[in-house]
Amino acid sequence: MVLELERIIRSVVQGDQDAVQLLLDTYNTQYAECFFFNSEEQERKKHLAAALLAFVSGPLQPAVLRVCLQTLRILSRDRRALDPLVTDEALFTLAHLGGIAFQQDPDQQGGRSPEGPPEGADGRTSSDPDGPDGAAASASGSAPGVLLLPCGRRDTWKEEQEQQEQQEDGEVCRKEAIKVLCNVIYNSPRAQERVSRLRFLQALWESLKLWVWSRTPPGGQFFRLRLLFLLTALRPELRLQLHQARGLSVLTTALEQCLAVRCAEDYQVLPDSSAPPVTRDGFQEVIEILKTLFNIAHVAHRQEPDEEESALYRHLAAVLRHCLLLSCDEEDTLEELQGHTVNVLSIMPLACLDVLLSVPVEQAAHSCDGVSMDCVHMLLLFMERRLNRGQKLKEKLTPVLNLLTESSRVHRETRRFLRQKILPPLRDVGVRPEQDDSVRGQLVRLMTHVDTDVKHCAAELLFVLCKENVSRFVKYTGYGNAAGLLAARGLLNGRRNSGDGQPSSQYSSDSDSDTEEYREARARINPVTGRVEAEQPDPMEGLTEEEREEEARRLICMINRLSR
Repeated sequence: MVLELERIIRSVVQGDQDAVQLLLDTYNTQYAECFFFNSEEQERKKHLAAALLAFVSGPLQPAVLRVCLQTLRILSRDRRALDPLVTDEALFTLAHLGGIAFQQDPDQQGGRSPEGPPEGADGRTSSDPDGPDGAAASASGSAPGVLLLPCGRRDTWKEEQEQQEQQEDGEVCRKEAIKVLCNVIYNSPRAQERVSRLRFLQALWESLKLWVWSRTPPGGQFFRLRLLFLLTALRPELRLQLHQARGLSVLTTALEQCLAVRCAEDYQVLPDSSAPPVTRDGFQEVIEILKTLFNIAHVAHRQEPDEEESALYRHLAAVLRHCLLLSCDEEDTLEELQGHTVNVLSIMPLACLDVLLSVPVEQAAHSCDGVSMDCVHMLLLFMERRLNRGQKLKEKLTPVLNLLTESSRVHRETRRFLRQKILPPLRDVGVRPEQDDSVRGQLVRLMTHVDTDVKHCAAELLFVLCKENVSRFVKYTGYGNAAGLLAARGLLNGRRNSGDGQPSSQYSSDSDSDTEEYREARARINPVTGRVEAEQPDPMEGLTEEEREEEARRLICMINRLSR
């Protein structure tokens, strides 16, 4: 391996493009799926990275540039060999190769930027008429005083084919450069700090806004969107900057563009009937936008929005409602899309979530009290899938539990619909609540989960569905399961504590109708376990008076020890 790296480095330093392409093609094929690295080769890989960075700064054939960037991407996976890639010069080189243009001269900020327009993906400037960005201009125009003979049909077709190939090569190279940047920023805290200081976010944001406002067909922006997500996920100050730069509004427009929809004034989402179905790549771009929306919305999620912000959040909620109801051929992609949609909804102002219920009821497949419940039903199905999988519950399940809980608090129709589905009238009272196979049973089991957040979220949802009525809550869960939440909220005495710090909710006065089976068995239900227990023999039967007194003393001692 060391000899192989030495040979590659030597060819790169000599500038032999053919040899470099041949050697790097072999290297890239061999290590394309490699994510574990030998520490003995770190120094050689650092030398190779430094040599490649100098090499790609000059004019190269597109195919050679592509394999060089692919090699840099492989090298950037190794956190211990990143030193040459985290310098300001290296970061600017990768940004320019990725098509990110800087408005301000980074020399003033300690970095380096070449004079004139930014370099394109083939190493030339974007104003170069022979480069991919200038190819169309050179084909359609001519220099003053120069007479060009018209091309024949065959020559024109050949030129167009060459231009298309140049554009495709340039786009591939730009994507590879952004991939390298993503790896470097993800793996290096030093790079994260430098890109923040060097205003990378502003340059990237300007390029993405051009894409959004140009209304070009979606596609090709996935890695730029991934880079935007990484910057906002890893640097809190960049989240705030993007929020202040109207990031929510622009990304909501980008979301509409990717989904080929528009939002009307009454927050109804209207699809573009002439647009093709959303592709898998389109869904992936939507997911990256949702992840970034979560990052920047989280900055102000505890603040009360003003009138303008409320309108913006309602607009976003309408588009997210459309995301929830989308269908997709790939189940994993749909699951990921819905998961990130739920994450964004879970941190939005509660007052703006009424948009989820604002679909005309005549168009709804599920309704309650004349209100569309399609979104709530989809959220319920999503929660059930996450419950059945039982993996990473804190990360995967708590957002949807919180969303359903808070929505049930503020929307009477949502609470009634969910209660019908999760807490239907009790019939089988011979089974302990946590042993039931229903959704209620799964949630009750989570009420004693080892993770405090998961336990609290599951109990809180059931408590709200019971309209925060202690006796009703105990009825559906059993006193043993309910004790944790009741103790935390000071409700073990069965009465509402107004000073428990929880939001005060106003619930309707509809009664809790009991089934005939429950009324017949009510007197025999053990309130601790929540079921009818088998008859137990009298433990004092057959004991003498002295033995009974001894048992009573032992019981008193045990109670005293337990109290202490």
